Amino acid sequence: MDIDAAFGADGPLARSLPGFAPRAAQVTMARAVAAALESGGVLIAEAGTGTGKTFAYLVPALLSGLKVIVSTGTRNLQDQLFHKDLPVVRAALGRGVKVALLKGRANYLCRQRLEGFSGAGRLRSRAQAHEYTRVQAWAARTRSGDIAELADVAEDSPLWPQVTSTADNCLGAECPVYQDCFVVQARREAQEADLLVINHHLFFADMAIKEEGFAELLPGADAFVLDEAHQLPEVAGQFFGVSLSSRQLVELARDAGVEQLRDAPEFRELGERAGGLDKAVADLRLAFGTELRRAPWNEVAALPALVDGIAALQAALAALTEALRLAAPRGKGLENCLERAGTLAARVEQLTQPAAGEVVHWFETHVRSFTIAQTPLEIAPLFRGRMERYHSAWIFTSATLAVADGFTHFAHRLGLPAEAATLRLDSPFDFARNALLYHPPDLPDPASPRYTQALVEAIVPVLAASRGRAFLLFTSFRALNEAAERLAGRVPWPLLIQGSLPKAALLARFRELGDAVLLGTASFWEGVDVRGEALSCVIIDKLPFASPGDPVLAARIEAMKRAGGNPFIEYQLPHAVITLKQGVGRLIRDVSDRGVLVLADPRLLTKPYGRLFLDSLPPMTRTRQIERVQRFFAWVDAGAADA
Repeated sequence: MDIDAAFGADGPLARSLPGFAPRAAQVTMARAVAAALESGGVLIAEAGTGTGKTFAYLVPALLSGLKVIVSTGTRNLQDQLFHKDLPVVRAALGRGVKVALLKGRANYLCRQRLEGFSGAGRLRSRAQAHEYTRVQAWAARTRSGDIAELADVAEDSPLWPQVTSTADNCLGAECPVYQDCFVVQARREAQEADLLVINHHLFFADMAIKEEGFAELLPGADAFVLDEAHQLPEVAGQFFGVSLSSRQLVELARDAGVEQLRDAPEFRELGERAGGLDKAVADLRLAFGTELRRAPWNEVAALPALVDGIAALQAALAALTEALRLAAPRGKGLENCLERAGTLAARVEQLTQPAAGEVVHWFETHVRSFTIAQTPLEIAPLFRGRMERYHSAWIFTSATLAVADGFTHFAHRLGLPAEAATLRLDSPFDFARNALLYHPPDLPDPASPRYTQALVEAIVPVLAASRGRAFLLFTSFRALNEAAERLAGRVPWPLLIQGSLPKAALLARFRELGDAVLLGTASFWEGVDVRGEALSCVIIDKLPFASPGDPVLAARIEAMKRAGGNPFIEYQLPHAVITLKQGVGRLIRDVSDRGVLVLADPRLLTKPYGRLFLDSLPPMTRTRQIERVQRFFAWVDAGAADA
């Protein structure tokens, strides 16, 4: 069966899927994917919202007869792809292709840690006790051990880290329940699959050889399809560098205490030394200061409090290591803790000394935690080098890869070959008819302290016209919080503020209410799909330029300047364009969606580079008149009433 036959008006997809109709852009992309799979080449494809890109790569992948790995941006998208899209396409094509889903090990229940946790008596609240009871009942019946199956326990529950494993604390083949391990089972199925669905974090964990104990994490493949590919440069930076988090140290202390109670209950000094490490980590967090920041390491490296805190941490780690060395023969868990202590001690030493080579040395503090890291200045040579180890086809796709009509920025960041094939497909949705782009007049410069106040005044009449039903997307929490305060009491619609509920709960509430106004920052700019009238207006406060104060970005800017480049034109501007396209993409999600996009930043119209942003967006009618916005919503509501 060829691509045209599969997507044809009387083909298997049309016969099997109610409402399916051939789309020219979808078929064009599917042909390009098939050609790349056959030639073993590289394809970069931007497919606008509504193109049907998932089917456009799944169909040729399933028809190819090759071993294909599909990677997507998040676990939620991974689940949707595997449990919803893939079964439909596979059944329609009638292909008996073996498929598998593989996630990082922290997504699977660990039987050994579940047993150890129950024996340690560490349930801290009645709610956690109820969650633990539900996990126990589910553990007895689950076949996959994938914690996503258990919706009754929140994804961010503090119980999950206690009963799942990480690369640090997994006992590997030494585990007493190794033969019944859900991770081993999932990886075995992955090795046998013809089409494997993973996520980018797992992809890079393998590419950077970050996880040990299971040899190669992913099987060899004939082809890689990387969906949501615009996320790859950022995710790659996390895995090609070196980092240490306070969480790793706290988990070592916690696990050492649990293993001591189980296998060496009389060795109380071990438990005390584990507590000493926990205290040293907390004290080191305080030594960074109360401010939440992300900055170069050299800004704090010489602070006396931090120097003393690092010395105390190293002493506590050494003391725990000494006790673990004595206790390790008592159990495999204690032996694992000893290995981790040695690894983390070496990591602390490396990351608290001056960095060597082309890396960015930085730290980040949160309310109760910190991270110290060294990130490669450039990931392109690292990614390209690893690509060349595989004699495979590579397909990179997303709704947002191009700047204007070109892929230079994306290809350069990953070091993709100049001969890579490229394809840009516009969304089939009728933006010119169904969307209106509004530029509020007379706003001050975005750097003005009055900007957010002026923005709120400008959008209140927009919200009145839309009757709520809006996303307000901000580039900073400071602006979000100020806007939330100023809108409170000004509008009659429910205000949903990022951080007041978990993201999934906030979105569920938004859909349920039908007239809410949701205020969010970066995590709501992408990966959010609200179709229908509940989301009829998207308001973006400023052009999403990355903060020049970010230590990794600042170092890359300086490196580009030293090389004679123009970092604003070559890096900051195209990165902001792609980010804006993601935010804009929240508005029109279906053929029947209609809505208003508000781009408030006056630089779009006053700066020469504003044209690049506008040229990268779908074609929409533009206005600076609030009356046009009001008439547009009146037209939309009249159409809804007629329907």
